[in-house]
This record gives sequence, C-alpha cells and structure tokens, in this order.
Amino acid sequence: MTTPLDALRRMVEMRPHHAAFITDGAIWTYRRFAAEVERLAGALAARGLGPGDRVALHMANVPEMAVACYACFRLGAIAAPLNNRFKTVELQSLLQRLQPSLYIGQAHLYPLAAAIEPELLPHSVRFVVGGADGHGGAQSWDRLYDHGEAALAASDPTMDAPVLLLTTSGTTGQPKFVAHTPATLGAVAEGFHRFGLEPDDVMINGCPMVHGSGLFSLLAAIHHGVPMVLLERFDADAVLDAIEVHRGSWLLGLPFMVSALLDRQRSRPRRMESLRFCVTGGDVCPQSLQLEFPFAFGRPLHSLWAMTEVVGVLAFGERPGSVTRIPAGAEIQLVDDTGRPVSRGTPGELLVRGPSVAAGYWSGPDRIDPCGAEGWLATGDIMRRGDGDELWFVARKKDLIIRGGSNIAPVEVEQVLKGHPCVREAAVVGMPDPILGQRVAALVELTGEASDAILQDILAKARPQLADYKLPERLQAVREIPRNALGKIERKALPGLLAAS
Repeated sequence: MTTPLDALRRMVEMRPHHAAFITDGAIWTYRRFAAEVERLAGALAARGLGPGDRVALHMANVPEMAVACYACFRLGAIAAPLNNRFKTVELQSLLQRLQPSLYIGQAHLYPLAAAIEPELLPHSVRFVVGGADGHGGAQSWDRLYDHGEAALAASDPTMDAPVLLLTTSGTTGQPKFVAHTPATLGAVAEGFHRFGLEPDDVMINGCPMVHGSGLFSLLAAIHHGVPMVLLERFDADAVLDAIEVHRGSWLLGLPFMVSALLDRQRSRPRRMESLRFCVTGGDVCPQSLQLEFPFAFGRPLHSLWAMTEVVGVLAFGERPGSVTRIPAGAEIQLVDDTGRPVSRGTPGELLVRGPSVAAGYWSGPDRIDPCGAEGWLATGDIMRRGDGDELWFVARKKDLIIRGGSNIAPVEVEQVLKGHPCVREAAVVGMPDPILGQRVAALVELTGEASDAILQDILAKARPQLADYKLPERLQAVREIPRNALGKIERKALPGLLAAS
C-alpha cells in the first residue's frame, strides 16, 4: 500500500518542481512541500514529540495545516483537526479527551481556544499561525523551530498505528474520534479514482481540511499527482473564480456548497469550459439540484457515498438521484436488523469492508475500538440494490441530523437546552430543507408558561455553548414531548408536532 508519505516522495522524485498546491497566489511545489514537512517534523521531534502524541490542529485551509498533518505522519504523532465552528465549551470537551501535547491554531480562530484552562493546555504548547508572540498567551508559528530540528529515523512509523483523528458525531452526543492509519489513508487516496479523478485534472478544494472532505482531497491530489488550488475557506465566488483562472477541471462540494455555486454562477457567469467532472457527497443531494446544474455548468453533477470512516469503496452515481455504484472487487452487504442479507430490491443497512475502512474509534492512548466485527463497518445507512451495480440511498438508520454536510447529534443539543432553568425536557429533530438537506428544530417542555421572551432567552443561553450550525433555527414550546412505551422520545412524531404548531 502506498502511504501518503510514499506518494509525496514519489512526486518529489518524478516532478519536484511541479505544483502540489496553489494557495493565495503562492505555488507550493512537491519539493518545497516535502522539505517543509521534514523540517517541521524535526522541530516537533526536538520538542520531544513522537509516536502516539496528539497534535491539535485548529486552522482553516492554510499551507501550515497541510504541513502539520504530513509532519505528524512522518513522526507517527497523531494529527487531530478541530472543527473550526466549535465554540470554547465544545473545544474544551474535545481537548480533555485528546490531552494533546501541542496545539497549532490560526490567529482568527485562536480566541475560541484562548480561554481553555492552562492545566489542560499549557501556554507553552500553544502556537498560532498569523499571530505574534503573546497572542492570547500563545506563541507564533516560527517559535516552533526554537529548539532546532532533531534527526529523524530513516524509516517511517508503522503502517497500522493511528496518525489521524477526525471527529464525527455519534448518537450519544459526544463526537467520536475516527482513527486512520498510513495504510487506510493510502487506500482512501487511491480510491479517489472511483470519484472521477484523473492525472490530468486540476482540483479545486474549498472543503475544510478539518473534515474528511477537504483533507482526503489533499491526500488524493498528491497521491495521483494532481495539482490542487487550495482555498482558505469555502466562498462560492472564490471557487468559481479559481475554476476560471486556474482552469479547474475536478470539483467536490457538499450539496449546500453546490447550491451556492449554482446561484452565483447564474448571477455572474464565469467561464466553465475547463470543468470536466463535478461530484457532491457528505449528504443527500436534492435531485432538483442535479437536474439544474448542467444548464449552468455544462457538466452533470454526480453523487457519491462516503463517510469519515470509509472513502473510496463505492463509485459515483451515473444518473441523477441518491445513487452510488458498486465497483468490481468492493466488499459490501445489505442486511436486515438481524444481520441477514436482504434480497435485491429490499432495503437493508449497508455494511462495507476493505483497506480504506478506518482502524476504529480512538478512546485513549493505545485504545482503539474496532469499527465492526470481522472488519465489517455498519454504516447506519439504509440502501436498496437497484439495477446492475446501483445502490440507492433510502434513509438513515439512526437519528443524526445532517445540516449542510455537518453531522449533529440531537442528544447533544437537547442536553444544552435542558440546561436552561425554564426547560423541563427537550427534543431535537431535523426538518427537511431543499438547500441544506435539514435544519435543526427543537421542542421544549417548560416549567411555566410559554412566551416569546422565554424562548428567545433559551436560544441566547444555548448560543455560546453550540456551534452556530447546531443551534435550533426553530424552537417551539409544547405541553408534552411524545414518548414511547420504553420512555424514549418518539422522534417520528416530532415533525408532525412542529407542523401542527
């Protein structure tokens, strides 16, 4: 298996002066990128970091983010990207579980981490990109090199030890740490050929690298020798301009991103003739969006299926709709609630197995909980086998809300709402939305009479504790939240209550 480091070294040998990525007008060649990775890895080693140490990365799509990830791969340290939209309370909870040896943030994001207790994150291990020494108690990026650069081992860390932790929401309310290894990341990058990526492409990447969509795209671009235009953050006009200026040919976007691109292209058309392949994933894409896309961009919009835990097992769909394809050699099953295979045409939960499936869920140093029995990952997605090799998405098995490609655990939001003194009980549900897929709505039982002022105060108290995308966009007081015979919230009844009110 070709690991991310193997792929980078191969590119340095084959095309050292070619662009690995272009960002903010600067060209980072493969040679330059590899040299900066080796330099930072040596600096981290001089500070005593080594295999298994966690490095919290709190940055947008800047070169330092890419360098830091690959430097962790080189050391065997574990890169742990932090969601840029998390508030201080959420960051503190993650850091308590990670116990990182180092924090590297970005100046405009660091205020959210500045209030983290020094006992958890000493100021001496905080570094920021784009900030001066003393920036909220942190040191500048350049200070990382103050201890010099230690000599590194000639060989890379083991193929099967975790080097990357990506957070994904679970139904318990606490984000899970999905653990990937050099071997699984190499398989993920290789699997992008099933998403239409070809060696002659120019990739446009506006997906955040703190998530799999953006970071896996970087790994795939380097693995396949495809130059990438790296945008610091998603902005529809910036993406369209990048396609026109750099003659971008391959584009991945979450459905809400594609919707914004469509709106902006209609409003101010750019030249799109270089665009060859467009794909969307991370959430269910409205079929109407797929049908409208070719009229503005001259190319179809394909759908793909992937998870933080596994990418590249399935191929993109070849017609509009929530459809993906089973390529030759893919190991998949559709099973019922008892684990027995279902017949063609009958919906069942998708199980997948293969080299790109994550090593498991990280629960602490040297503690990895496997994704499933005998290597099978239960995805929680209900699929139906269609004609030939097609798989059609039917529904999500569990109650996660997916808003604009971001997973939201209702339990987490409910716990925050119930922290308000006027709230006796809370229930959170996703309401369908044609642009974002779902929006967050909440029902609350109150200890007293309801009023607009109380509902607004509940939201005001929740706002500092939740990322903006998790905050309910609709809050409704009800006399009683429905429950089933086991006392659990009857979530299927919630949309009807909201509609009735």
